[in-house]
Amino acid sequence: MKNDIHPKFYTDTLVTCACGNTFTTGSTVPKITVDICSKCHPFFTGTQKLIDTEGRVEKFAKRQAIGQASAKVKKEKEEQKKKASQTRSPKSLKEMLENVKESSN
Repeated sequence: MKNDIHPKFYTDTLVTCACGNTFTTGSTVPKITVDICSKCHPFFTGTQKLIDTEGRVEKFAKRQAIGQASAKVKKEKEEQKKKASQTRSPKSLKEMLENVKESSN
């Protein structure tokens, strides 16, 4: 191997999991922090666990609520526009024909 081109290798790197489990391994960094290890991973434990470290579920629920609110506002605006167009007298033949088609449905 060439000298001075490879990173330093630590044989006693400490790996710390979010569940509190720690173990040592070899790595090019002296300390590693992980979210899931073999002690708490659902595959190894046999239990199902929802892992939401970044608030993804809350972000999704918030986006859904915003989308539903905007859809409701859009629907209300369309209804108001429809009512306004029905209350005023038609100005053109095209508008008169559209009103006839809407009333027949």
